[in-house]
Amino acid sequence: MTRPLTLGELRKSGWKSRPVKEEMRQNAVTKISASDPLFDGVLGYENTVLPQLENAVLAGHDVVFLGERGQAKTRMIRSMVNLLDEWMPFIKGSEIYDDPYQPVFRYAKDLVEELGDETPIDWEHRDNRYGEKLATPDTSIADLIGEVDPIKVAEGRYLSDELTLHYGMVPRTNRGIFAINELPDLAERIQVGLLNVLEERDVQIRGYKVRLPLDVVLIASANPEDYTNRGRLITPLKDRFGSQIRTHYPLEIETEMEIAEQEARPLEAENISVSVPEFMTEIVTTFSHIARSSPQVNQRSGVSVRMTVTNYETLVANAARRALQRGETHVVPRVSDLEALMSSSSGKIEIESIEEGRDGQIVGQMIKAAVLEVFKGRFSPEDLVGVVESFDTGTIVHTGDDVGSNDYADLLEGNAALAVAVSELTDSSEPADLASAVELVLEGLHLSKKLNKEATGTRATYRSRG
Repeated sequence: MTRPLTLGELRKSGWKSRPVKEEMRQNAVTKISASDPLFDGVLGYENTVLPQLENAVLAGHDVVFLGERGQAKTRMIRSMVNLLDEWMPFIKGSEIYDDPYQPVFRYAKDLVEELGDETPIDWEHRDNRYGEKLATPDTSIADLIGEVDPIKVAEGRYLSDELTLHYGMVPRTNRGIFAINELPDLAERIQVGLLNVLEERDVQIRGYKVRLPLDVVLIASANPEDYTNRGRLITPLKDRFGSQIRTHYPLEIETEMEIAEQEARPLEAENISVSVPEFMTEIVTTFSHIARSSPQVNQRSGVSVRMTVTNYETLVANAARRALQRGETHVVPRVSDLEALMSSSSGKIEIESIEEGRDGQIVGQMIKAAVLEVFKGRFSPEDLVGVVESFDTGTIVHTGDDVGSNDYADLLEGNAALAVAVSELTDSSEPADLASAVELVLEGLHLSKKLNKEATGTRATYRSRG
């Protein structure tokens, strides 16, 4: 279908103008009625955050998200664009996407007055009806609202002429969604200017009063700690937000496992295949959950889901490096690969320790705790009595980067009890899969104080405690 290209054609087409909040509301009604999700790719919020957000959209509210880092605030904000109409008509040449029926920009008003039904119309896709600004203390009114353009003045226009203005990000998002991340970092005087343009609809730019009846949905994000640490939201601005929604980290380990597998971008290379056992993914996510409850971790800064994702990617990367060095084509992470998580975790959690230099030790302890928790979730002490007894009779196992997957497969052929335990973790006959399962059993028995472990560099030796 050909879209109308003039104001007259637009009127004949039957297109009706509606505020952007009403547009989003009606599209939300359609999606909810058809049982379609309003926001794709957001996991763990189905019964908490998303119902609140849907209520806010249906109520036509501006929204502020409160939550620590890595809680999908920005993703949800950006996904709200999908609630806009796919295409929106505006007066061609308008800097602020003027409504063809109700123009507010001087240029658009003059054009409609001059050409009437012959006024040219252009169309904008919803992806371009979104503006975003990361709030910083140096953000100015000019950035958000606008400034006098000296070039336009030099062209012969008077300062009192509205056409001398260069509009900022908020006016340029007219009839769309404008998002401000980390809102408390915005200087208070700038928050006042934002308040004015959104509510009172007038603002002074270099002493020139401009009437801007903008049609904008304001979405903001903030870390609750920012209210006291770096800045604050002025009370009148907080009052303008219809809904305040608190986000949270995944409540269930299974949910965070899904997020890790969804968001991670693990290594892909020619001639190799990568598979990550469920128990290894669970160890990575369990580590994050342990960190979020640990008194040795600064909980005010949070433990982002990004740590889970990067740890997952690092785990696969280390396994791939080891496999490539040994000429193996099937990459499967093992417990011995968890040592690599030190580098990807250190920058994402803040350790609170009196002793200097214990960060690595504390992280290592939490990784071991995660391994033990996952191990105990799959085995009881009675299940592995035969494995422990086999070590009592002289079995010794070496693990590490220099031990190939086939060596683990050979080990299982001579240890029936260990083979039975491994079969509880995987039904694969691939040596790499078997190697990963063997290492979990051995490390779990060591952490359960059933086996001794001697570690030197990347090499470890498991033997009887007798």
